[in-house]
Amino acid sequence: MSRFLSNSTILDRPVGRSQRSAEQNVSLSAFSYLFSEMVQYHQSRVDSVSALEHRLEAAGYGVGLKVLELLAYRARDYTRQTKLMNMLQFVSTTAWKALFGKAADSLEKSIDHADEFMIVDYAPITSTSVSVPADLGGLSVDAYISGIIAGMLQGAGFPARVTAHTVEEGDRKKAVFLVKFAASVMSRDATIIG
Repeated sequence: MSRFLSNSTILDRPVGRSQRSAEQNVSLSAFSYLFSEMVQYHQSRVDSVSALEHRLEAAGYGVGLKVLELLAYRARDYTRQTKLMNMLQFVSTTAWKALFGKAADSLEKSIDHADEFMIVDYAPITSTSVSVPADLGGLSVDAYISGIIAGMLQGAGFPARVTAHTVEEGDRKKAVFLVKFAASVMSRDATIIG
């Protein structure tokens, strides 16, 4: 009865899984089942792997917009990010922790292109939840997370194209989310001081 009398709302509870199972809102098996069903639903309505990845990105995009809104609401002292690197740090740490219970493994800037950045995760929840059949070998179910990233960036005023890539590194795989910002974002960021 006392939990109904408290002033906390559903917006005050953690979004994703946390390190302590007592605080876990959604079980991994429930997420795995729902995500698998979503992939199968979209798979039955497309003809190619790229179309399926595009649908997964679109499904994640709306989630990204809402996650950004929720995190801004929770942080009562939140100030809008205006610098590119600050926004990427927010996505790869604060938002990643809220969604997946840990920060992304790394955030890297491309050596070849100034407008490209990479967010690396060695164990994305989407890859561990779904096994891709052999006939869909090129499918990256991590496209859902790339949609979430794109939604957060677009919602914050940093339009970007985000793609998910699976990279084999020795005996393990990692997901690399390549973020390519629009030219307007790069020119705006160059003019911002401090």
